Amino acid sequence: MSKLLIKNVRISGHSMSDQCNRDVLIERGVITKVEGTLDAPDGCLVEDGAGALALPGFVEGHAHLDKTMWGMPWYVNEVGPRLVDRIENERSLRAGGEHDSGTQSIALARAFVAAGTTRIRTHVDVDTDSGLRHVDAVLATRALLGKILDLQIVAFPQSGVVRRPGTEDLLDRALAAGADVLGGIDPCAIDGDPVASTNVLFKLADRHGCGLDIHLHERGAMGAFSLDLILQRTAALGLHGKVAISHGFCLGELPERERDALLERMAKLDVAIITTGSSWLPVPPVLACRAAGVTVVGGNDGIRDAWTPYGKPDMLERAMFIGMRNDMRRDEHLHIALDCVTHGAAHGCGFDSYGLTPGCRADLVLVEAQTVAEAVVVRPLRKLVVSAGEIVARDGRLLL
Repeated sequence: MSKLLIKNVRISGHSMSDQCNRDVLIERGVITKVEGTLDAPDGCLVEDGAGALALPGFVEGHAHLDKTMWGMPWYVNEVGPRLVDRIENERSLRAGGEHDSGTQSIALARAFVAAGTTRIRTHVDVDTDSGLRHVDAVLATRALLGKILDLQIVAFPQSGVVRRPGTEDLLDRALAAGADVLGGIDPCAIDGDPVASTNVLFKLADRHGCGLDIHLHERGAMGAFSLDLILQRTAALGLHGKVAISHGFCLGELPERERDALLERMAKLDVAIITTGSSWLPVPPVLACRAAGVTVVGGNDGIRDAWTPYGKPDMLERAMFIGMRNDMRRDEHLHIALDCVTHGAAHGCGFDSYGLTPGCRADLVLVEAQTVAEAVVVRPLRKLVVSAGEIVARDGRLLL
């Protein structure tokens, strides 16, 4: 459709008193007017919002679509407790040929859209065993679902960058083939050579003019050392606003003075932190990050895969988990939890034209909730999902 008018929705502020009823006019996939009362132009489809709360389309900042077993028979997980155990277990499973990353990425991506997510950053494995097989599959998924989902692909060296010769070349090829962002992982703990690892990553990012998203599981002093090295490289190459740290567990356990010094540097370089709000590991404190000026992005990480049996493609649920993990109880803080999967996530991942104002891409979600805080806590059914101006889901069901 070229024109869509959604009447009588509530655009929310921090409280019930901040809300205002509005009509939203969408033309050619873009929000053109948000006003109290609008007449429908000729040839315009009209949708009654019935006073529902309108939220911007959700952003998933850290997914692994290529790994999921969403919709497959239950996987019996017998993996060991170490990070390397999970990496090797997954490698063995995928080598068996019983998991198709193309089919599975489509299944999970569609479930995300049905629940209101219209933009996703997904890490996709690149290594010397699988080559670019998974990247090619998710590139095909992006092409297939391009009308309903803005999918950003991170070429991700799950097994390390320098510890497996040939990985650098594969990452180079993945970026040339259409991956948007370069991934990395634990320069010390996985690669064992932090200088060489970060040198390779930043050299490739500079060559391709792309951003970086580095998994940093490393704890304590080791994590702080790696983060310091990453920030040094970011400053040296002028990659302001193009680097993100996924997990950053060290920021959740460093002494406050040391943590705040790192956060100050991250803010100056516009380096985002991407968190799941993990229930069992130290996490970057969202309110401290925000107070320092650091963008915080929310993401699920893996969903129903060889790493974890948990997860659901619902970003309101992820916002709730982030809120719970950070002891967010005030309504204003629950707005921050939602921001981690909306505006903050869009900024941290580099998704542009985002929001519910004229000129933005028309991505929005209607829910039955009095306030944003209630939406985060209750996670109501998505009454309507609009992506790029098209109605793509209704009452939790995908229409396309």
